[in-house]
Amino acid sequence: MSFLEFLAGSISGAVGLAVGHPLDTVKVRLQAQSMYKGIFHCVAKTYSHEGLHGFFKGMAFPVLTTGLISSVVFGSYSNALDYLTQSQRSDRSQGKAASATHVFTAGCFSGLMQVFVCAPIDLVKVRLQGQTTATRYRGPIHCVAVILKEEGPRGLFKGGLALALRDVPCYGLYFLPYEVTRNALTESGKQPGTCAILMAGGVAGVITWAFATPMDVVKARLQMSGAGGREYSGVLHCMRVSVREEGVRVFFKGLLLNSLRAFPVNAVTFLTYESLMRIFFPPAR
Repeated sequence: MSFLEFLAGSISGAVGLAVGHPLDTVKVRLQAQSMYKGIFHCVAKTYSHEGLHGFFKGMAFPVLTTGLISSVVFGSYSNALDYLTQSQRSDRSQGKAASATHVFTAGCFSGLMQVFVCAPIDLVKVRLQGQTTATRYRGPIHCVAVILKEEGPRGLFKGGLALALRDVPCYGLYFLPYEVTRNALTESGKQPGTCAILMAGGVAGVITWAFATPMDVVKARLQMSGAGGREYSGVLHCMRVSVREEGVRVFFKGLLLNSLRAFPVNAVTFLTYESLMRIFFPPAR
């Protein structure tokens, strides 16, 4: 395993997160709380009560930790693909493309690996984003302390099953459309250009979130359970109660925002990653 592959993933993830966090805050509030009528109502309420700062709540913690998550995602994917194809990145860049099955499997593996790291970090992020005042959590460290005190170590993994059900298949879908779109926009035998990478990354992000949003709603509600949100006993209970009270449409709350956020965030993330990999591993002349 190359340390540089994990480093490239770390930096690219941090850049992408900084681009998309304000929209992510609005998405979390729409999904976890029923007090908002829609995107613009949520944006207006957040700005009027909390100012611009409200859109960046919970960002410090994931910025400091997203490098770890992204390094696991990209590093695990790259190394899993090397293993499955019995080839190196340099071989695949010279026209020996990996099969769709290998890409999907490597993506699923990366999704599984990052769940173990992501679950506690994502929980703290959602809890901080979901509170409209600072009365319960004063910051990420205080949030972790309160969760450990009130819910024990298991509390840090609340919503973890929903996260796994969302991320394992969706990371397979994440890398597959990226590879397909990038290869389609690149001439045979040549390195993919900036526009091809940006378009492929954006398309991959939108497709992934289209599939991920239903379980993302369930995850957010489970994570807010016990922190001012409604109590749910598990994934199925959350799904049953949500459908009964709000209809099937509830599982698509935040879909528009996810799509609007996904394109630029993932376009920038993949461009940063590919650029760094070219610096770390210059293509053979």
